Amino acid sequence: MRATVGDRLIVEGTCGAGSRRKGIVMGVEHADGTPPYRVRWLDDGRESLVFPGRGARVVPRGR
Repeated sequence: MRATVGDRLIVEGTCGAGSRRKGIVMGVEHADGTPPYRVRWLDDGRESLVFPGRGARVVPRGR
């Protein structure tokens, strides 16, 4: 998984419908775009450092 600032991170939850989280990648810790990412979550505006797992995907900015 690789991301750049401005991409969206979508994390699918395991608790059924409605557990998907969407955020904007605000920072990338490694020059090659690999995790972890600093993400601002769209649902509450909070930021966190994220190590995405199997249920996550990156949507490039502009899509």
